[in-house]
Amino acid sequence: MIKIVIAILLIVFAVCLVILYYFLVGKVPQQKDITWGVNFSQKQAESLNLDWKKAYLAILDDLNVKKIKLLPGWDSIAKESGKYDFIDIDWQLEEAEKRDAKIIYVVGIKTGRWPECHIPIWTESLAKEEQQKEALNYVREVILRYKDKKSIVSWQVENEPFFYFGSCPSWYYKDKEFIKKEIALVKSIDAIRPIIISDTGEQSLWLKAAKNGDIVGITMYRNIWATIYKDFSFYFESYLTPFFYHRRAEIVKLFYGKEVICGELQAEPWTHKNFMSTPLLEQEKTMNLNQFKKNIEFAKNTGIKEFYLWGAEWWYWLKTTQGKPEIWNESKNLFN
Repeated sequence: MIKIVIAILLIVFAVCLVILYYFLVGKVPQQKDITWGVNFSQKQAESLNLDWKKAYLAILDDLNVKKIKLLPGWDSIAKESGKYDFIDIDWQLEEAEKRDAKIIYVVGIKTGRWPECHIPIWTESLAKEEQQKEALNYVREVILRYKDKKSIVSWQVENEPFFYFGSCPSWYYKDKEFIKKEIALVKSIDAIRPIIISDTGEQSLWLKAAKNGDIVGITMYRNIWATIYKDFSFYFESYLTPFFYHRRAEIVKLFYGKEVICGELQAEPWTHKNFMSTPLLEQEKTMNLNQFKKNIEFAKNTGIKEFYLWGAEWWYWLKTTQGKPEIWNESKNLFN
């Protein structure tokens, strides 16, 4: 009996080694023809006490960015029941169009940046069905308003809807049909633009995203503050190789015929508190000029052709309030 158990364990170990080798060991030619863009969150700029309009225009004009993923929050646009205020988003899209910049518009409940799910206060006490109804009404308003905007090239419905991360309604990850309702609603209004469904780049095979979306968007984080359980946290450097991302993108292409883009390439710190409560020296443990350059080189070696850097608001904050323009200036090499 013991021999049988040992034999089984050895077989399992061998299979694990083969799987690890398949995903982690290998090399692809460095990608030369890459499209670079940035994420932009008005909320994030405001949390850094920045003039968010100046930050946005600097990204467009000084960095010369031509690809932006916008992260509007439902709670910012629908502060009252039945009333929508799109004035800030209108301005962002108009300024992008003036410069022929192209936009990925993230729409839904979970659109990125903590707390991830951006629920209007007036919806928090609603029952699940009513909350979902209001969320779908919001999605409908967004698509109807902007479906004719030339600057918008694709919709991203939700942000990592299959990854349990963030402060979200209790039903959010349990109701597998809600994301399908959102996708169907968007397509019923705009059948032309592709829909991006995103997933964690590190903790998923991306298959659910590939099944539901026209394009798969992933994250790529290298240095983070990892929380295992409550107070058990530590800094962690990813062991994953560029080939790990390349191989999974190949699988998505083979079985689903879908392209993979990186919607979040880490280019800012990942700390245990927000930036304004974290000393700069602590922030630089997970992101600094050298790490920025390393992440760019890592991205080039994955074979993926489109990346949206996560952290442009932070670069601007470093440049304008901390007297540290190095990352801002280095990023110009990508966009010029």
